[in-house]
Amino acid sequence: MKVIATNKRAHFEYFVLEKFSAGLSLVGAEVKSIRSGHASINDTYITVRDGEAFIINMYIKTYPYAQNFVPDERRSRKLLLHKSEIARLSEAIAQKGLTVVPLKLYFEHSLVKVELAICKGKKLHDKRDTIKKRDLQREVQREIKMAR
Repeated sequence: MKVIATNKRAHFEYFVLEKFSAGLSLVGAEVKSIRSGHASINDTYITVRDGEAFIINMYIKTYPYAQNFVPDERRSRKLLLHKSEIARLSEAIAQKGLTVVPLKLYFEHSLVKVELAICKGKKLHDKRDTIKKRDLQREVQREIKMAR
């Protein structure tokens, strides 16, 4: 599994409740552009329309050598999921306080996949606790390194 892009803010902004893995429906030279590392999943989210899941606002830079068909860089892309998974996602989106966000974009063998998570938003005090834990962990690592 080769990770292409991660959503670092997701773990800071949300509590992750449940994870899914989904394929992406891509066109043209988007895979070549992703393979060269020109993709971002920051500020993206998932919606469910007409029984199909879509990833909105995902950035894939246009491949410079593609001449015939050049899609929009931030177009909506269909997610390839089972019906039961789509039903679970739409149920989570309908609930108040829950959202679905992508955590990482990666290659599994030769396929582009997205790791999705059903998340609950953190309050300000939860974010402060996360910062405290992270700083404490850094201090512990520093002390271990200095002791060696």
